[in-house]
Amino acid sequence: MSTPQRPAVATRRVIGVAPPPAREPSPLDGGLPWASGVLAAVQAVVLSLAVAVVPAVAVFVVTSADPANAGVAWSRSVQIGAGLWLLAHGTPLGSVSLVPLGLTAIAWYTCYASARRSLRPVPQAFLAALGTYVVLVAAVALADPMTARQVVRAALGALLVGALGLGMGLLRRGDADQVRRRIRRPWSRLPDWLRAGVLGGVVAAGALVVLAALTTAGWVLAGRSQVIDVARGLGLDTIGGLVLAVVELGWVPNLVAWAGSWLAGPGFAVGAGSHFGPDAVVAGPLPAVPLLGALPTDVLAGGPSRLAPALLVVGGLAAGAVVHRRLIAERAWEPAAAAGSAGLVAGLLVAVGVGAAGGSIGTGRMAAVGAAAWAVAGLVTLATALGAAAVALPAERVVRAALRSGIRRPRVTEPESGPSADPPAR
Repeated sequence: MSTPQRPAVATRRVIGVAPPPAREPSPLDGGLPWASGVLAAVQAVVLSLAVAVVPAVAVFVVTSADPANAGVAWSRSVQIGAGLWLLAHGTPLGSVSLVPLGLTAIAWYTCYASARRSLRPVPQAFLAALGTYVVLVAAVALADPMTARQVVRAALGALLVGALGLGMGLLRRGDADQVRRRIRRPWSRLPDWLRAGVLGGVVAAGALVVLAALTTAGWVLAGRSQVIDVARGLGLDTIGGLVLAVVELGWVPNLVAWAGSWLAGPGFAVGAGSHFGPDAVVAGPLPAVPLLGALPTDVLAGGPSRLAPALLVVGGLAAGAVVHRRLIAERAWEPAAAAGSAGLVAGLLVAVGVGAAGGSIGTGRMAAVGAAAWAVAGLVTLATALGAAAVALPAERVVRAALRSGIRRPRVTEPESGPSADPPAR
């Protein structure tokens, strides 16, 4: 009699799935490193320049049938668009030097995206990309044409925008581990309290940007009727209104920076003799620009608005939370040093942003537009440092231990002398 056979155990086949690629594929893999840099720079220039030139050309095409534009060549629209693009790199356009930070952000992003897509993670490629970007921007300025001083300013602006955009895009590539390690080495050599303070300062500046953006949204909602009235008074058609709206979006980040100055207390000016602050509003004649209709009125000044600078402490509290999380203090003074460095970093970032948001939008009284950057930065530094210290110091065990030991330290008394004193032990 045969013994029944047990069925064979079914085996499961596991089909391995190939891991995703460690980096984005580059069209120049295996090619010369400098060629990838040139390609990335050309992509960035073409894309960002198109954002400014295409709307200008579209307006020319739509209005070309108007008899008033019979003598205007199509190249004039290209020149205007290129001028706005150069203005985004810090080159004045006639009497207008107010940089459209929104268009600057687009130029930065095209550099970032192009570097992340095409740039080889080697120094030669980065230097080639940066040099090409500066040369192309200077070439556009020469073709506009502009003076030698304006060409130099365009090159310096391109150097700053290109270095930030291309550099950050390079670091975001999946195959840039070696580059990231080289940057981490000097960063890791910094003291722990300084690294925690730098990160806290960045968080505090970001918190102020968020508060300023919310304040700007509130201004737009409160002054929407004024914005609509100014837009209707211009008598624009549909295409003209759309183009004006697109152009105005370039200056929305400037309005956000002004809102940050308003929250800090010093306020800002749009024209000599004007003042927009939480304490008072002194407005003067303004250009017929719908975006300026969103500026705060005297209804928002005084009263509870005077307490607006207290909101700066919110960024300081957030910085203190970052310091407490990142810092393992070994000495009692380190949390205080980290809080102070967080205030300095936040103030420096705010000074750069507020300074970049100022300029001129014409001659005469309209040559003074913006805020006092260092006054705003000083208040941000103080509020951030105090807020960070209020969170970081009580939360650190070493600080509490030092405080308790200072309070409970016994008093040292002199030994009594005289016949009643016990003789010293031998």
